Amino acid sequence: MQNFDVVIIGAGAAGLFCAGVAGQRGLKVLLLDHSEKVAEKVRISGGGRANFTNRDLDVRQPHKHFISDNPNFCRSALSRYTPQDFVALMQQHGIGFHEKHKGQLFCDRSAEDLIQMLLAECDAGGVQRWQPCSVKSVRVAGDGSYQLDTDRGVVHSRSVVVATGGLSIPKIGATDFGYRIAQQFSLRLVPRRPGLVPLTFDGDDWVPLVSLAGLSLPVHIATGSKKARMAFNEDLLFTHRGLSGPAVLQISSYWAEGTPLRVNLAPEVNLAEALADAKLRSKKRLVNELAGLLPSRLADIWTQQDPDWQRPVCDTTDKALQRLAQHLSSWEITPNGSEGYRKAEVTLGGVDTRDLSSQTMESQQSGLYFIGEVVDVTGWLGGYNFQWAWASAMACALALPVG
Repeated sequence: MQNFDVVIIGAGAAGLFCAGVAGQRGLKVLLLDHSEKVAEKVRISGGGRANFTNRDLDVRQPHKHFISDNPNFCRSALSRYTPQDFVALMQQHGIGFHEKHKGQLFCDRSAEDLIQMLLAECDAGGVQRWQPCSVKSVRVAGDGSYQLDTDRGVVHSRSVVVATGGLSIPKIGATDFGYRIAQQFSLRLVPRRPGLVPLTFDGDDWVPLVSLAGLSLPVHIATGSKKARMAFNEDLLFTHRGLSGPAVLQISSYWAEGTPLRVNLAPEVNLAEALADAKLRSKKRLVNELAGLLPSRLADIWTQQDPDWQRPVCDTTDKALQRLAQHLSSWEITPNGSEGYRKAEVTLGGVDTRDLSSQTMESQQSGLYFIGEVVDVTGWLGGYNFQWAWASAMACALALPVG
């Protein structure tokens, strides 16, 4: 039997970072993962350049950028390890990065630079890594420590950190192992579902829109009502099966099955005024005038839906123009579902924060910690989930007992 101060299960963003920090504190660390490669989610994120944090994160109001049954749970970790702290680490390793959009920071060259940085931090802490290596069972010994049955034999450890991620993107190794460990030790779980995921549609209303696949445009998108209302200004992408793009990925985390989306397809234009003005000065067909305000493919598809919209703008009635403007600026459509975990970037829900310490990430089961995506904390698109990985990992690593 081999002995360690801490065993960290899961070599993704949170697991690697936690292992490096803990090792550099002087702990004897074992990091293991059932996959052959580390940090596959980091490797594919951000188009291969890893959107590793977001400068706009407001640690005073974490509920602005995070979803949880208790959004304030993440405040402690995020306020103690900020985007600026992680940026400083990147600079220390000489990794170039840039801001792309709304505070989103990406590696200049490749996500591989970030992964190599995390591995270098682990090496600096003398972390032992076993891959591929599965954990078959976890049990508590008589003295309160842990014994783990692994593919490489039995391991003994004072502490265990679960950094196994969620259910999203199973093709790169996602499993429910972390949730099963939580249940084994009677920790509560918040129901899980795909988040930051494309939404799908069917029915006669969608058939004419299939030909718009590949079209992207800026929109204002909303769902819910009153206190449950959420809205974003982002780009929307039409696909063969439905809608995607940043706007839809963001709203998907707030969308409830059976409820509609409300989309303004021209948020920067007052369509009613623009069309009324065009009627006074133009003899062009309505579709041609509309194509000056919206992508031409969208104008073509939309005006085909009503004979009143298929004539010169000067011959179109005021009511028809108002109806068209209303339809485009308040398009309401109800998804029939989503693309599921196969294409979801994150998993909503997870280990209930009521059973975890916001200061240390330790669970009510002494010596058992949960960090990263396995916890019921989900960030917006744009680097927020990686920042939660770094912050929760740091909070945990600094709390692990030494000696």
